[in-house]
Amino acid sequence: MFWPMLAIALGFLGIAVLGVLAVKVFIEAQRLGRQVTRTTQRINRAAEDLERATTDLAATGEALR
Repeated sequence: MFWPMLAIALGFLGIAVLGVLAVKVFIEAQRLGRQVTRTTQRINRAAEDLERATTDLAATGEALR
């Protein structure tokens, strides 16, 4: 009777450990998703600034001709 109870207890502990690890992975995946979103927004903002700067530079070059 001891061995079946030990097997059940160890099985439960194994499932509990996997559950905790799954929650940690889920939290980190959400954090990574938020970081990717922020980085994408920064890249888009930088691309817009670059486009604006090149437009101004092209206008300045045309004015110098």
